[in-house]
Amino acid sequence: MRARVVSPSSHWRASKGAVDTDLAPAGWLVQHLRSRSRRTKLWMLAGIDLLLLVLAAWLAFSARLGDFFEPSARVLTMMGVASGVSVAAFHRLGLYRPVIRFIGPALAGRVAQGMVVSSLVWALLGFMTQFAGYENVPRSMPLIFGLLGWVLLCGSRFAARWLLWRPSTPGTPAKRVLIYGAGGAGRQLAASLRLGRECIPAAFVDSDPALVGREVEGLRVHTPAQLPTLLESLGIDELIITTEAAPASRRREIVEEMERRSIRVRVLPALADIASGRHVVNLVREVDIDDLLGRDPVIPAPELLAACITGKVVLVTGAGGSIGSELCRQVAGLAPKRLLLLDSSEHALYEIHRRLSGWEACESVPILGSVQNRQMVVSLLREHGVETVYHAAAHKHVPLVESNPIEGAANNVLGTLTVAEAAFESGARTFVLISSDKAVRPTSVMGATKRWAELIVQNLAARAREAGSGQRFCAVRFGNVLGSSGSVVPLFKEQIARGGPVTVTHPDVTRYFMSIHEAVALVIQAGSLSRGGEIFLIDMGSPVKIVDLAKRMIELSGYSLRSGFREDGGILVDFVGLRPGEKLYEELLIANGEYVSTSHPRIHIASEPTQSASFMFESLGVLRSAIQDYNIARLREILFLIGNLPQPDSASEPLTS
Repeated sequence: MRARVVSPSSHWRASKGAVDTDLAPAGWLVQHLRSRSRRTKLWMLAGIDLLLLVLAAWLAFSARLGDFFEPSARVLTMMGVASGVSVAAFHRLGLYRPVIRFIGPALAGRVAQGMVVSSLVWALLGFMTQFAGYENVPRSMPLIFGLLGWVLLCGSRFAARWLLWRPSTPGTPAKRVLIYGAGGAGRQLAASLRLGRECIPAAFVDSDPALVGREVEGLRVHTPAQLPTLLESLGIDELIITTEAAPASRRREIVEEMERRSIRVRVLPALADIASGRHVVNLVREVDIDDLLGRDPVIPAPELLAACITGKVVLVTGAGGSIGSELCRQVAGLAPKRLLLLDSSEHALYEIHRRLSGWEACESVPILGSVQNRQMVVSLLREHGVETVYHAAAHKHVPLVESNPIEGAANNVLGTLTVAEAAFESGARTFVLISSDKAVRPTSVMGATKRWAELIVQNLAARAREAGSGQRFCAVRFGNVLGSSGSVVPLFKEQIARGGPVTVTHPDVTRYFMSIHEAVALVIQAGSLSRGGEIFLIDMGSPVKIVDLAKRMIELSGYSLRSGFREDGGILVDFVGLRPGEKLYEELLIANGEYVSTSHPRIHIASEPTQSASFMFESLGVLRSAIQDYNIARLREILFLIGNLPQPDSASEPLTS
């Protein structure tokens, strides 16, 4: 059960809410009204309207005559007849169809129609009584009656809506909500909250000068500078941010400020996301870690997404992994001619193929096998006529690869060599390697194998240029993706759910982060920008301190941060030391931090040297021998030799195995 951090003013708010909801007469009346049948409620409403119309008629006579009016028996009869006829007319006009709790401003127009009919009834009665020689009905009385009746009937209905809407469960006061954003989404949210009983919209905050100081949906709009004051003066329990009102950078600032004040923050997704069904079940979602990165995603360019996929045969290796499966989902949505799913894990392959099986517009073919099986890979590419290859198959978990360097090198280096050469020989037009920031000056076996894979792809690109085949080989280098199999985020969530401690390797360790959806979209676009031989860099924004990420996840999960060994119910952050092969910080560039921009603002090209084909040929022979002999020392030596000592060479001899 999650603990709730209570702000200093929460006791005042709770007692205030208790006063509102525990009033015995009001609470009893609300419960009594809600328990009645629909027919009973309609008769009650009609009876109230009858009395209000009689009251409006008496007030109209008094106002017209300028004195307290004492009606005769004949006038009282007229009041009763006119009111009864009016109620019957209201029923025909559908005035009793709306549910009181859900009525809105449109009701005023329908009541006005009813009062026009009622006023005409009074005008007719006045004419008839005057014709019969009875007491005269003043000519202005029907007009005054219509206005007074409209006010009384509208007022009674909106008062009933407020009464029925009020939270009435003893001991559970409604939460007061501040809405950040008074645009279309914010207005709809305020109207929706009023239909429920758990939350009370208290005010809007918006930076639009045209809205500040005005009232929207009956709520005053304040400036963002007034936010701290509003939290205390209005007794706010929760802040809801509309994505249209605050970009990611501003949301990050708001979340950090609310954390300090122990105010819960939630985010209302964009209306486009709601319409597409991404947030239908729970429209107001919890704050994602993505919101804390302070970076707005760039809208993908449709022409770059489709260039290498639409109408083409596409192969994704490592299709069941975290990156590979997201690649498959996005590729499937871009209408390829056929999508081939290659993975060595039976379960992972089954899961991704099962999820894609409902996509009628995309034919997906599951292939169980290893990228190290050269004969299978060559046969696969030739048989299906593969045009685009996304090579995501790799062992990526740094400590595991560090403990198993032979398998890591065989899969990440020789496997990449096998797939890349097969793509070249079969005539595939585009080959994209999913690389890693750990390939930059690697200190781990995993990082070194990724650097080897990049060099292999660059040499294949040089070979394609030399042959004039027009084939494009490139690599895309980026950092951690949120939610992937090796990411700290799922680990932290699991540790928080267990009550801690949350393990962080070092107080100063930093990493680049990006959402998996955005990273994969950028990988696809980078492949379309390739001319051959590039190492693309994805702009990941600023690096994030892992300890700060851990602390925010703890606080956003509703827990407090524990310091030392005090048993105060919080969660402890435990520093366990860097693991073998890990660095304090990651880099994206090797040579002097230089890169070339592309037409996409988030995609750059590294200006880095490569190895000659002859050097790679000799090194691959040594590497393959070390793997076959299970010589770990020799393997590590050759891995880090190439990984850390790039030797520029313009020679471009064929790369062979």
